[in-house]
Amino acid sequence: MVLQVLGLRGRGRRNALRIELRHNEIPIAGLPSPFDGFTLLHLSDMHLDMHGDFPRALIERLRDVDYDVAVMTGDFRAKTHGPLEATVNAMRLVRAHLKKPVYAVLGNHDSLRMVPDFEAMDIRILLNESVEIERDGEALFIAGIDDPHYFRTDNMEKAAEGIPPDAVSVLLAHSPEIYRQAAHAGFSVMLCGHTHGGQICLPGGVPLMVNASCARRYCKGSWRYHALDGYTSVGSGVSMVDVRLNCPPEITIHRLRAL
Repeated sequence: MVLQVLGLRGRGRRNALRIELRHNEIPIAGLPSPFDGFTLLHLSDMHLDMHGDFPRALIERLRDVDYDVAVMTGDFRAKTHGPLEATVNAMRLVRAHLKKPVYAVLGNHDSLRMVPDFEAMDIRILLNESVEIERDGEALFIAGIDDPHYFRTDNMEKAAEGIPPDAVSVLLAHSPEIYRQAAHAGFSVMLCGHTHGGQICLPGGVPLMVNASCARRYCKGSWRYHALDGYTSVGSGVSMVDVRLNCPPEITIHRLRAL
């Protein structure tokens, strides 16, 4: 109602469908040479059933994007309860335009009931576990923790099991709130979302709220905490209201670089 009164509703809805492609370079000490230049496509907070035109807009933005691995950091649906069919069907459309492999974690809007359908699409859901990616005899680990924001079912120790202490590892988490624990566990990189960057922001991108129990500098874009390099996506979709103001949606290509 407020947005309609201010004449911003229409513009905000158009903004929500103008998904930007962003690039982020992550220098990593000790990155094995076969992984120098390795790229991760990062999708987050798609809320696929929130807006009927959104899957089409996302698919269009994904065209001609090149990367090695796709990762998704949760919140696939709009509601936190109820039927899953609309989300699953929309994800099936998007999945057809993603390269293999795809790894993901669940967010606070998601349900374990999604996992069988998603994994049937060849989306590997990481539930406090890790996978090893090999290149020319060298390894990179991708780990994922369950939602640390609402359900608080994250288990950092379990996710890190099997990752050698000197290995380069990327942690997928729904929310940035877990950054201290991630650094303590020795992860090299943490990719997350949840905050939407505020979604509705003041001019200059200043968020009215971010819904995360951590300092705002961890709630949008790239950041660093001790030896941990992190990135918090503002998300590809919308939640609560189908508008964005001064905070464009994004998909992100992270390029790993050897120091």
